[in-house]
Amino acid sequence: MSASVGEVNAVIERLWPLSGSEDWDAPGFLVGDPAAPVSNIHLAVDAVVDTVDEAIQSAADVLLVHHPLLLRGVTSVAEDRYKGAVIARLIRGNCALIAAHTNADVVESGTSGALASVLALTNVQPIVPGTEPGRGIGRYGELPQPVTLGHLARLLAQLLPPTASGVRVAGDFDRVVSTVALCGGAGDSLLNHPAVLAADVYITSDLRHHPASESRENARLGGGPSLVDVSHWASEWLWLDVAAGELRSALPGVTVTVSELRTDPWDFVVVQ
Repeated sequence: MSASVGEVNAVIERLWPLSGSEDWDAPGFLVGDPAAPVSNIHLAVDAVVDTVDEAIQSAADVLLVHHPLLLRGVTSVAEDRYKGAVIARLIRGNCALIAAHTNADVVESGTSGALASVLALTNVQPIVPGTEPGRGIGRYGELPQPVTLGHLARLLAQLLPPTASGVRVAGDFDRVVSTVALCGGAGDSLLNHPAVLAADVYITSDLRHHPASESRENARLGGGPSLVDVSHWASEWLWLDVAAGELRSALPGVTVTVSELRTDPWDFVVVQ
């Protein structure tokens, strides 16, 4: 059984409603013919040249990504620039492009939910509740049993796909932690949220120097979470398998595959 691009997009919007996206976001149907037939969907975190070429070479009719290609306005889609080149390749390859971004973050099984699941957290709740029960930004929960911060960091390094930047930690290696706040992708906006401050450890990505330093110093003086900074791409890549399973259930007969290409932007690190 096959479906049209429009029908696939309708399923995507049912699984990850656009109403759940942030005002600044730009997810949804980005490139393609709504009437084109679909028998193969490919999933990736980013629409970059490598993942687009992979999708086309695998005869995918739809590339579903997490990060919207056109999140910020463009004034040209000339092919000597990345976005223009990607759009042109998709059109020539008869491959549609759809993005599920913050609308996929907030659902129960979204990016943060997937990370909470692989850590086997219990009593999981959103850090910032949404309009529907169980939905919202980030997750807060309890580990199956207390572990040291060092053990948790090593566990994350095993669970996440490897990247050049690895897993960075601010906190005492031997500190025992049991409550976890987390946010897949960039989450420094939640550093001062009460649920994060109440946790033993906060796991997120893209922590900048000054917010991380301030959080660390406040924790040393008055208590607060240790910080674990992981790759943005790696923290969200875990969601792809979950999303693929949901699409297979909703679209029986349509082949759904997941890219294992690393689209984390960093290639190597030099340790001093």
